[in-house]
This record gives sequence, C-alpha cells and structure tokens, in this order.
Amino acid sequence: MPYFGDIMRHVLAFAFTLLSAAPLAAHPHIFVDTGLDLQFDETGRLREVRVTWAYDEFYSLLITEDRGLDPDFDGVLTEAEQADLQGFDMQWTEGFNGDLVITQDGRNLTLSAPMQATAVYENARITTTHVRQVIQDQAAGAPIEIKPYDPTYYSAYDVTLPVRIEGNAACAKSFDVPDVQAQIQKLSDQLAAMDEMSDENTPDIGILLATTVRVTCDLS
Repeated sequence: MPYFGDIMRHVLAFAFTLLSAAPLAAHPHIFVDTGLDLQFDETGRLREVRVTWAYDEFYSLLITEDRGLDPDFDGVLTEAEQADLQGFDMQWTEGFNGDLVITQDGRNLTLSAPMQATAVYENARITTTHVRQVIQDQAAGAPIEIKPYDPTYYSAYDVTLPVRIEGNAACAKSFDVPDVQAQIQKLSDQLAAMDEMSDENTPDIGILLATTVRVTCDLS
C-alpha cells in the first residue's frame, strides 16, 4: 500500500497543477461570499463579530434538495421551509473554529460559539448570519487581524460583502488580499521539498490564500 504521505503529496501536487493552469475555482468545492460587522467599544477592543456567509448557487441547491425544500423550484420557501433552514450550518463539531481566526499581536483571540443564527433563501442562494463574541481580553487599541478561511481550502471564503465597523469612529479597516498565483507557487515549492507528508505537516493551504481584514483604532 502506498504511504499516506506519498498519496497526499501527489494529490495536492496534482491539485496545484490544476490551479496553476486553470482558474482558482478549480479547487474549492464551496464558494462563500463573506461579510463582517465588527463591534468595537470605546477603548478600541473588539467585542463581537457578525459573520455573513452567502453560499454559491450550486451549494445552495444541494442544501435545499437535501432538506426537501422548495420542491416546486419557484425560489420561494414556505414559512415551515424557512424555519427548517435556520441554523443548518451551525452544527459545528467540537474544536471547529468556524473558519474564522482573529489575532492580536500574533495570538489567536478566543471566540464564543455561534449565536443569533439566521438563514434566508433568495435569488437561488442561501445567506446566513451568526454572531461570535470575543471572550478574551485584548490590548486597548492594538491592531486586530481577521481572517475568514478554511485551512483545507475545501470552502473558499471571499470577502466580497460589506465589512462594517460599529461602535467606535476611531477604528479604520484595511485589506490584505493575497497574490494567489504567488502563493500557489510557494505551496508547490513546499510540496516538492517534502520527503514525506502527514496530517501534521500538510501545508495550511487556506491561510496562505485568505484575505486579511486589519483594523486599527487611533485612540490618541
């Protein structure tokens, strides 16, 4: 039997070959337009994030079919169907971080479980929201970095929906959008340099391709 690392290396190498030769959409299976509402307090500390996920049409179709929703394909859910959809993507396994990493000074901030979940089905797409509270103390006014991403890159989170800052007018945002082709080449080089691959040293694909939202609060 081939060694697991050899299999994984060949699979990922093939995937990155496809990515290099074709649009990025060749690899992820789920595409999610992402938005963020960031609630800061007067001291410049991030208190909570409302995350919006708008799923692509194909994945939305799979979900509605799997749950037996919209059987007449008119794009309108009944009240009962709408109720059934609520929270469908909030059944998280233990340890799942919600594909959201928030850091300050290089340390991950602890977030709550998802709350206040909503879901709607409009224009052939499912859009959901949920709230994550930041339950770890922070340095007042120190820059915050928010990365929505899936480490495996099975789901691609594109920050294409609004990113809003609320609660503190002194806080401003900026975006760091990766050079996708350069990152793919970097990953390909890492794979080529590996003698073995396992779950422990598989590259974190998602973080290298993730958009970073950086918020700085000028409290002077």
